[in-house]
This record gives sequence, C-alpha cells and structure tokens, in this order.
Amino acid sequence: MLIRKMPPLALSSRFRQSITPDALRSYLAEFISTFFFVFAVVGSSMASTEGDPSSLVTVAIANTFALSSAVYIAAGASGGHVNPAVTFGMAVGGHISVPTALFYWLSQMLASVFASLVLRVMTVSQRVPTYAIAEEMTGFGASMLEGLLTFVLVYTVYACSDPRRGPLVAIGPLVIGLTAGAGVLSAGPFSGGSMNPACAFGSAVIAGKLKNQAVYWVGPLIGAGVAGLVYDNVVFPPEVPAVSIRGVSDAVGV
Repeated sequence: MLIRKMPPLALSSRFRQSITPDALRSYLAEFISTFFFVFAVVGSSMASTEGDPSSLVTVAIANTFALSSAVYIAAGASGGHVNPAVTFGMAVGGHISVPTALFYWLSQMLASVFASLVLRVMTVSQRVPTYAIAEEMTGFGASMLEGLLTFVLVYTVYACSDPRRGPLVAIGPLVIGLTAGAGVLSAGPFSGGSMNPACAFGSAVIAGKLKNQAVYWVGPLIGAGVAGLVYDNVVFPPEVPAVSIRGVSDAVGV
C-alpha cells in the first residue's frame, strides 16, 4: 500500500486512465473489501446486545479486524481505501485522480448498501442499526468529532503507506485497523465512531433512516482533506528527509 504523487495530466487523460482494465480491477477490489468491512461492522452491531457496555468493545474489535483485513487484501490492487474519506484525502493530496476517486466512491457506496441489504435479508426479524448522535451532542459537535477522528485515521493511512518507511509499511493495515478501533472506543457512545461515510450511508439507506447523514459526510471529508494536506505539505513533505528526535536521519525514513 504505497502512495505516490500522480504526474500532472490533462483531465481527459486522467479519465481514460480511470477506465483501463487495471482501474476496473481496482474498483472491484474496493467493492469486495468495502463489502466485507461493512458486513463485519454492521453485523457485529446487529449481534451485540443494545445497552450492554461490552457491545462497544465488540464493535471496536470488529472494526479493527475487519478494516485491517480489508485494507490488506485490497492494497495491491486499489490501495485499500475502503472508505470515501480516505479516497478524498488521497485525491486532495494528489495521489489519485478525481475521475478515479469518483469511481472509487461509487464502488464503496454500492458495496456498503449491498452488504447492509444482505444482512437485512439474512436476518429477517432484526433491524439494520444506523449511526446515531447522542442526546448530549449537537449535530455540529458530532460532525467535528467525526472529522477529528477521520483526520487521525487518514493521517495514519498516509503514514502507513509512505514508501519512506521501508519494511514498516508491511504492518500498515494492522496499524490502520487499530486506529479505527480506538476511534470507535472513544466516540462510539457520542456519534457512533463511523469515520466512514459509506458505512454510515449504506446502513441508513437499508434502514430507511437518513437523518443526520451530513454529520457522517461533512466532518469526515474535511478531516480527511486536511490530513492529506498536513502530511504531504507540512509534516513530511517529499523533498525533506525525515529527521529523528536525535537530530540525525534514521536508516528507515517516515
């Protein structure tokens, strides 16, 4: 899962690149991985007992394992985004073209809706859970919380897919999954800890409850965009070698 800057090309050239056989395979990889992730996350919520404190831990563990696996299996074909916010952050950073990003979004959204639909059909008498805002939270506060958590997640994705990390890139999917799990544990009781617009959208569509969807899109997309800009242009710009806290360059860059 290595990220590299795209060379400057005309919009027509980038569109043609987005419909090549390799590009189509990447969309399929995103669909499969996002389907698996949403199926595991929403399924774990359905299997948990509402009101039981241990349910939050169950969902957090499911997020960790499912995202780590989904990123790993799709990394070679599509980069393993599994999340429209990650795709947006990569587009803002110039690592993916806008046409390709839109196709990624389409694949991710369709996969989320389909996964939630399969769960609804398989469990006829059980409702599909949706992300909800706690009574003590406002929509603006929940959006800010989701945006902050998504910033951390996308910043982690950038760090874990940076080729300057050398062999450390191999553990990237696990670190990304752990970051998502930590986000669920910290924000689950307040906003649900989605950090993934597709996951929130798919379950809401099948449940027929689209209220507060803007919370799970606006905040995460802003957070993801800022993460891409900060990582690439402020903290670890490509032209500047990483320097350790000892003041000398490490053997393995970051």
